[in-house]
Amino acid sequence: MTPTSAPLILASSSAYRRELLQRLGLPFEAIAPEIDETPHDGETPQATALRLAREKAQAVARLHPGALVIGSDQVATLDGLQIGKPGDHARALAQLQLMRGREVVFHTALCLWDGRVADPALAAQVENVQVRVAFRDLPDHELDAYLRIEQPYDCAGSAKNEGLGIALLERIQSDDPTALTGLPLIALTGMLRKAGVQFFRN
Repeated sequence: MTPTSAPLILASSSAYRRELLQRLGLPFEAIAPEIDETPHDGETPQATALRLAREKAQAVARLHPGALVIGSDQVATLDGLQIGKPGDHARALAQLQLMRGREVVFHTALCLWDGRVADPALAAQVENVQVRVAFRDLPDHELDAYLRIEQPYDCAGSAKNEGLGIALLERIQSDDPTALTGLPLIALTGMLRKAGVQFFRN
């Protein structure tokens, strides 16, 4: 339990998000939300990320009344167009070829749903954290070699910045460095504080 006596749940199947949340030293459960993550027609990348973060949190909160539920979603964009998870080597290589020498914007949206709040309109805290990433202009053989080593086919943008993928990057600009990995901890700790969670106690 958190100090608020409310269970804390991460609405995600992502190992990356679980590892980040573990840094806070709070007991939590991770539950995969069952939602359709397809972007809506005409939806901006930021709107997609915010909507999906909220829907993930809501989906799990409905099954666990009274819990604090964390939902997060990330959308990578190049020239305003969404870049999804590649899924395989060929698509990942195509993504890295497209992004090399250019700047990609990652929208990492966060929602904390407080199941103790009766009014659904007041239950959610939401925020979108932007990260601007400049990719190095690397040749095909290096991009291909990186993918075969790390196989980041489940990562939007085809690079694990917490691993060897950092060598693909020239610059990262963000107010919250953990946002790029998928869970903005600075924003999250602020939300949890507002919900009554204590991190430091004598």
